[in-house]
Amino acid sequence: MHIEPGVVDGAKIVLSYATALAAFGFSAKASIDMIKKNGLMSLIGRSALTTVFVFIFFQVMPHHAVGVSEVHFILGSTLFLMFGPAAASIGLLSGLLMQGLFFAPIDLPQYGMNVTTLLLPLFAMSVVARRIISDNTAYVDISYKQALKLSLTYQGGIVAWVAFWAFYGQGFGAENMASVATFGLAYMSVVLLEPVLDLAVLAGAKSLNRIKNSSLFEARLFH
Repeated sequence: MHIEPGVVDGAKIVLSYATALAAFGFSAKASIDMIKKNGLMSLIGRSALTTVFVFIFFQVMPHHAVGVSEVHFILGSTLFLMFGPAAASIGLLSGLLMQGLFFAPIDLPQYGMNVTTLLLPLFAMSVVARRIISDNTAYVDISYKQALKLSLTYQGGIVAWVAFWAFYGQGFGAENMASVATFGLAYMSVVLLEPVLDLAVLAGAKSLNRIKNSSLFEARLFH
C-alpha cells in the first residue's frame, strides 16, 4: 500500500498532511481511552509488539510493486483483534516510520498518505467490529464470516484510499485507471488469506491459557 513516489507531488501533497492529522487524532483518542481503561504501561507494551510486527510485515515479509503501489500482508485485522485499535494504530504508524527512516527514505515524503491509508480503514474496521461482533462474544470465538467482513473493511479501505491518491495526483487517464485496477485486484486477493490467518492466530491464542489475563493483549480477545 506504499504510494509510489511522484504519484502525488507539488502543492497537492499538502492534503496528505491534513488527512494524516485526522488519522493521528483518531489514534490519540483511542490511546487515551485505552490508558484510562488499561493503563499507560499496557499501551506501551502492546504498541512495542505491534511496531515490531508491522516492521516485519513491511520489510521482511514478501511484498511486490503492483500498479500504483505495493502489495503487503499488513494483517491489520489480526493486529486489531489481538491488541486493540490504539496499539494497532501506533504500531502501524511507528512501524511504517521505522521502515522509511532506515530502509526506504524515498517513501518518507509519502508518509502522510501512507499513514492515512493504513489508519483510517483501521478505525472504520473498529466500527464494523462493534456492529457485527456481539458483546458476549470473545474475539477468539468469531466466525470466518465475521473475520472476512473485518478483512474486507480494512483491505477494501486501503484499496479505496490508494485509488483516491492515484486519481487525485494523476487524474483519470486510461493508463492510471488501469494501474489502479491492477493494484486493486492484486491487493484484494489478500482478503482471501487474511481471515484464515486471523482464525489461525486466534486459535493459537485460545490454547494459551497463561495469556488470558495478560495486559499485553486486548481484553475482548478472551472475554
